[in-house]
Amino acid sequence: MGKQRRPFIPASSTPLAAQGGIKAQSKQGDFGTTWWSRRWLSVLESFRIGARLARGRIYARQGQVLEINITRGKVTARVQGSRPQPYDVRIAVKTLRDGQWQQLIQQLSGQALFVAKLLAGQMPQDIEQVFTQAKLSLFPQKSGDLQTSCSCPDNSNPCKHIAAVYYLLGEEFERDPFLIFRLRGMDRDQLLARLGSVKPAENAPEVKGSPSEPLPLEPAAFWTMPPLPEDFHGEVQTPPVTAGLVRRLGHFPFWRGEKPLLEGIEPVYLQAGPKGLNVFLGEKV
Repeated sequence: MGKQRRPFIPASSTPLAAQGGIKAQSKQGDFGTTWWSRRWLSVLESFRIGARLARGRIYARQGQVLEINITRGKVTARVQGSRPQPYDVRIAVKTLRDGQWQQLIQQLSGQALFVAKLLAGQMPQDIEQVFTQAKLSLFPQKSGDLQTSCSCPDNSNPCKHIAAVYYLLGEEFERDPFLIFRLRGMDRDQLLARLGSVKPAENAPEVKGSPSEPLPLEPAAFWTMPPLPEDFHGEVQTPPVTAGLVRRLGHFPFWRGEKPLLEGIEPVYLQAGPKGLNVFLGEKV
């Protein structure tokens, strides 16, 4: 006699509380404030998955997504659902071939403004025209460009767990637009290196640098440091901008704290600045 099957008991629709999950920056309303994050999310919304979109937003804002990893052409994530074991989410994006990248880089190298904006954390909107001219797209456009899967029992694809990851990715792309290029097959450093290695056009103006300072004739003089002038340090004062370096770094990737990183660390800078100045001046702290 064969083994008797147990009746299927559907899981509760209420997710279990997640510890240390990645909470969305958006607290209400739409996700994404930049055109490129909204363009990414428009791919999800084009699937017309109805109520699963709303539940995906709730999951993203509650911190149900425990982990997200972004590599070339693939996103993997773990999402806490209504069962004890978190679900495994996978989003695969079709990458561009090396020849296609070479064609794009050749055209992008002549647009210094594009590179400058990317380095400033902005995605230039005209960049899509470069992809269009090469008969390519920066963002996934058709079903063949994108494949999603989830280990949850929901037969619908994408499910609410995939939607939650999508929304958080949109926010992360807003912080670092180079992640979109990584998904399409090229990391930030590799892209910038290849842009810098492209030879300028023949009619490009020659850039002449200032003459270099000759080295000392005596080897010992090269390693000998002359005395520092008394005013070497200049005027010493507390920085005019609090936590300036942290501000330049932008949002911490997938920050999980109850408050933004800058908001939590700024009071420490405000207290440490005056104390550091007192130590430098030899005063008692």
